[in-house]
Amino acid sequence: MNDAPKRDHHDKHGDTRSGQSSRGAAPTNASASTYDRTLEKASQTLESSREFAADAARRTAAGIESNPLGVLVGGLALGVVAGALLPRSEKERQLLAPIGATLGERARGAISAAKDAGKSELEGLGISRDAAKDQAKTLLDGVVQALTAAGAAAAKATASGGQAAAGAQASGTGQA
Repeated sequence: MNDAPKRDHHDKHGDTRSGQSSRGAAPTNASASTYDRTLEKASQTLESSREFAADAARRTAAGIESNPLGVLVGGLALGVVAGALLPRSEKERQLLAPIGATLGERARGAISAAKDAGKSELEGLGISRDAAKDQAKTLLDGVVQALTAAGAAAAKATASGGQAAAGAQASGTGQA
């Protein structure tokens, strides 16, 4: 078999070991070569990272320019979530409690005013609870009258149809 690959492998490790064992001495060619390769890889990795970061920044800027409203809504949602997750301090409670109470009172007042304005507008158009009841009663009375008339017409048709059929049978038997 060919032992050359095994010898090359052993020689490489031997060179590295000899470079490591002579700590105070100047670096050997193998350790200097390893250092250079490591430095080159680190430089390439740094350059690649810079390019990736610049590309990400360009994509982000393009996304913001194409959909600024979405970014605004997303930022607000993120702020709300962060605010909900972070605990309130005692100082925040002291400062914000009066503002919350004032906002609550104003919101209740606005709802009441909107409700009153809506009611008065509907009443101005003749729409009220009593008017709706009257409309429903009128509609129900009309339906009852229509059903009564239909029932009476059906009964009359049945009664006259039955007499006509009996008359037709009588006339038919009389001729035979």
